[in-house]
Amino acid sequence: MARFCPLFSGSSGNSFYIGSRDAGILIDVGRSARQITKMLESCEIPVAAVKGIFITHEHTDHVKGLRVFSEKNRIPVYASAGTLQALEEAGGLTAKMTCCVAEERGTECAEMMIRPFPISHDCAEGFGYRVHTGDDRTFTLATDLGYISDEVRRELEKSDLVVLESNHDVGMLQNGPYPYYLKRRILSDVGHLSNEVCSSMLPHLAETGTTRFVLAHLSAENNTPDIAYQTSLCALKMAGMQQQIDFELTVAPRENQTGKVLLF
Repeated sequence: MARFCPLFSGSSGNSFYIGSRDAGILIDVGRSARQITKMLESCEIPVAAVKGIFITHEHTDHVKGLRVFSEKNRIPVYASAGTLQALEEAGGLTAKMTCCVAEERGTECAEMMIRPFPISHDCAEGFGYRVHTGDDRTFTLATDLGYISDEVRRELEKSDLVVLESNHDVGMLQNGPYPYYLKRRILSDVGHLSNEVCSSMLPHLAETGTTRFVLAHLSAENNTPDIAYQTSLCALKMAGMQQQIDFELTVAPRENQTGKVLLF
């Protein structure tokens, strides 16, 4: 069975492992190389199992440990051409790193096919990723997106497991301490997905065959795991679906201290 392990999730850093116990990939390396290594060990995943690193975009909470982790462990990096250029301009890449453009048709790595799709975010050229595993399972991750485009919706459909951003509660954000310009950015079409928008997508995805949902990239200031969870749970129940029968819903931890791994 395929394994999904959320190592870190949120504005303080993001990194996810997908694959088997022996071979897989990381999507983003948003904490230090030391922290990523330690968290992999906590999830009983050896660093040697990581055969590739796929980057969604160049913001620090997704690439903080990239340079050291990739170079030290000689793991190739895949991203959009725009993201690689932005990382190079920021000094985030070195000549010792192997960097490749994630091809639209897909990249074969760790006996899986990883295919990117564009997302709307205030970055150079952001990607979400759809992963087809060796045992014919499908995993899709879409975070850091201002809205769900038709293309993103199509990529999310018919996935066995979906990781979808549920960044903020709109009321908490609007009444919180953030300055106006930051609130406007988060709420824009190149910002972050709210609990409400995320939850409105889940019943449709469940109808297409998705049974496992993981809510990710929660704001520490403008959200709580319980609010995000209850918002999505309510939307699914109102659509006539039952937890543990029609779907499984969880929230990615900010730090996976328990070594939680989802099998699918």
